Amino acid sequence: METVYLAGGCLYGVEAFIRTLPGVIDTTSGRANGITNTLEGEYDGYVEAVKTEFDPDKVSITDLMGYLFEIIDPYSIHQQGQDIGLKYRTGLYSENPEHLKEAQAFIDAIEDHHLIATEVLPLTNYVKSAEMHQNRLEHHPDDYCHLPKSLVYKYKNTENK
Repeated sequence: METVYLAGGCLYGVEAFIRTLPGVIDTTSGRANGITNTLEGEYDGYVEAVKTEFDPDKVSITDLMGYLFEIIDPYSIHQQGQDIGLKYRTGLYSENPEHLKEAQAFIDAIEDHHLIATEVLPLTNYVKSAEMHQNRLEHHPDDYCHLPKSLVYKYKNTENK
């Protein structure tokens, strides 16, 4: 099992989408790469990110980036859908340098004359969100989500459940 942290705007839909992907074992909602180690008050530069545990024999970093790019606007800076702000930027964060190389290669292969705003950075820290934010759409399917429900549930991952 390996781990990356994926950001694509508001956590609720992103986590629900990632949970359905083939090869994904588990997800946890949280915040990554902030300048503090707590989530008190403002998030101090944090990005809403989903800790994604996956089986590299079933899904690669390139695959995960491809899936992420299905649900984000990679050219948008600090905004996804109606959500605006630094915490809604997009990215892949990892402690594994090979993950970062593969993710950057994915971006380099598709980037043309428009600059892709999706970050590929080392993970500096991660703080798990409160339990009420974990698997939020599973427990509260009518909650706000910037993604269409048809996209959130496009893939049905039952192999690991």
